Amino acid sequence: MVSSCPSDNTSEVDQSSFWSSGNLNWDQHRIGWAIAGGCAMLTVLISVISVSGHCRNYTKPSEQRQILRILYMPPVYAVISFFSYRYFRSYTYYSLIEAAYEAVTLSAFLLLLIEFVAATATGGDATKAIERKDKRPLPIPFCCWRYRPTKPYFMYTLKWSVLQYVIIRPAVSIAGIICQVYNVLCESGPYSIYYANVYLEAADFASISVALYGLLLFYGLTKEELVGRRPLAKFLSIKLIVMFTFYQSFVFSALEGRVIKATQYWTAANIADGLNALTICIEMVFFSVLMMWAYTVNEYKVPGNKKTSIWRPLWDSVNYWDFVTEIAGSLKFFFNHARGASSTHSSKKTDFAHAFGINGRSVADGGRSTEESIRLAPYPYSDPHNADSASPVLS
Repeated sequence: MVSSCPSDNTSEVDQSSFWSSGNLNWDQHRIGWAIAGGCAMLTVLISVISVSGHCRNYTKPSEQRQILRILYMPPVYAVISFFSYRYFRSYTYYSLIEAAYEAVTLSAFLLLLIEFVAATATGGDATKAIERKDKRPLPIPFCCWRYRPTKPYFMYTLKWSVLQYVIIRPAVSIAGIICQVYNVLCESGPYSIYYANVYLEAADFASISVALYGLLLFYGLTKEELVGRRPLAKFLSIKLIVMFTFYQSFVFSALEGRVIKATQYWTAANIADGLNALTICIEMVFFSVLMMWAYTVNEYKVPGNKKTSIWRPLWDSVNYWDFVTEIAGSLKFFFNHARGASSTHSSKKTDFAHAFGINGRSVADGGRSTEESIRLAPYPYSDPHNADSASPVLS
């Protein structure tokens, strides 16, 4: 017999307003409402300062495009958490939307690391960045297997391991919203094979595990090239948000019915979800400060340069066509590999630039060398105020 899914909300709705008899009605929920709103506003303010700093000093578009996407994470989480607290009866919808941005952040971080590594290439040639890497064991728990970084399939698989999450996580959120509409999600109820939540969470867990493992593998492979760029601080500022939101949600859920009791207008699930949303709003203030430090704009300030316009950087950051081209490139490689194309099965080393979509060259021409060119998909960008900046080339 299929067990019924308990309702997330009470049938009785609080009819009182924030203003009661001409005075403020400060109950516990409205105090939390004010705290969540204040923290969300502070997070947005801090993030705006950080984002505007990069927009006004947009000297390395290929890197800062990804940084801007990462800097959006705290305000996105804070604002959505505020609304999920304020409109707690629709908490599930907000939480599913919030989780989808995590996929964007992790994918942007991978592409940022790729740009960092390419920038260290000898003589401005991205092909030199990885060709010296030898065969080595995979990270735990697959350390019994060894891999050769210069194999064609390896680098495309590594990139795909992270980018797949930008497809699966939004798909899981969309499926969860549809299931919630038809009352077959049962997120607050016990895990059951008769409801969608268990399957969606399993898919999400598998997908994010693969993505995080891919990031760990790439960091281990290129940590020498990333020295001085504080990759660990940058990664932790993202990962800590993911960890805090996941584990505290688990703790509050475990307290439902034990420590957290239902009230007249709030179910135990409502209270647990509300506490989680309130906590996220408070935490994002600190994470926005951490990200401002980890992704400091000081690395991109060029003395004497005129400040850049904010509109092109903002458009770059919300234009996700580069994700599409990266995903399409990987799928094309796998398709050609399945067809037996010789270039995908060759034992010849494949360079970093080709596998990761970065075009690098160093060509002697009349005693001059052509600087490294890095593509900023989907269109070229040139900074007239930075004479040393490369002219991007579309591949």
